[in-house]
Amino acid sequence: MSNNTKIDFIYLSEQDMIKAGVTDMPACVDTMEEMFTLLHKGDYRMAGPNSDSHGAMVTFPEESPFPTMPKPTADRRLMAMPAYLGGDFQTCGVKWYGSNIANREKGLPRSILMFILNDIDTGAPLAYMSANLLSAYRTGAIPGVGARHLARKDSKVIGLLGPGVMGKTSVAAFIAACPDIDTIKIKGRGQKSLDDFVAWTKDTFPQITTIQVVQSIEEVVRDSDIVTYCNSGETGDPSTYPLVKREWIKAGAFLAMPASCSLDDGMSADDVRKVLDNSGLYEAWYEEVPKPAHNHIPLVGMRFMDMIAEGSMTKDQLEDLTDIAAGAKQGRQNDDEIIILSVGGMPVEDVAWATKIYRNALQQNIGVKLNLWDSPELK
Repeated sequence: MSNNTKIDFIYLSEQDMIKAGVTDMPACVDTMEEMFTLLHKGDYRMAGPNSDSHGAMVTFPEESPFPTMPKPTADRRLMAMPAYLGGDFQTCGVKWYGSNIANREKGLPRSILMFILNDIDTGAPLAYMSANLLSAYRTGAIPGVGARHLARKDSKVIGLLGPGVMGKTSVAAFIAACPDIDTIKIKGRGQKSLDDFVAWTKDTFPQITTIQVVQSIEEVVRDSDIVTYCNSGETGDPSTYPLVKREWIKAGAFLAMPASCSLDDGMSADDVRKVLDNSGLYEAWYEEVPKPAHNHIPLVGMRFMDMIAEGSMTKDQLEDLTDIAAGAKQGRQNDDEIIILSVGGMPVEDVAWATKIYRNALQQNIGVKLNLWDSPELK
């Protein structure tokens, strides 16, 4: 038995994370698929009574007697997202999520994120790392796992609403999963974000021969093989969320939705396959928020939860990506079926990708070594 009480860990800046491979999307998609297999087996834990909670968020009142207390403005989030992942990972960690849409006025990202990775036995820190890219790439990789199993293999056209960070990483994951993609249709709110996305695409993916800026959501969706909404906006009224109409969808289309979205009755019908990235996540959310849940969490999966509660849908009409990725259930069954995937985002994804990047950093001697203590003052 060792009596060595010294604890060191490494700090990884954003540049360190890039050197360690955080932007390697094909590897991230593979890692997320490995994670989904462990979720299917049950070899994981997140927070909450059902071990599937998205995390714990600090909320602020509309009116407060304390003038310095923050207001619940658009996308104001202070949130801890903890998880454990088994298998070959055997690590745990927590992402601390600070977000405010007003950050953009200061030249900052909407969200500023950090992640701490811990030893599962002692709880000692292994790494403290910049997590904006970590979070962005793991988020985009989930639609990529979905496309690997649910999109047509000959998919060529992506329709994208919202050409920001999430839009970029989702596109990168789609291209990793479907290498025949050569066309992207995009709709955004600002010329700067559109120009930035076009420049990024041309620089990163020269195989994209056509980039078309469109003016309506309908144009985003029509004739697209893969559709994704990566927009940001306020929650509360589902009638203001970007809509998907069944009449817009081509046969065989795959829709991956990691942002706010509303469906018409045709998209809610039985002939559209409906997949959740992890059903336990939506069940946990449904218990945690007021009803109707879609008013508070604008993902299509929460609309499905509301429909089950209303009796207009049954639970067995929903499928789980964890089952499909693990091979327990079939992915795409034919070239004509329409499939929609609700992407919620889970802290177990951060643990998975952070563990891979941490191990890469150790192998390549990347990062700054920090000391917690040689011997703890209190034992």
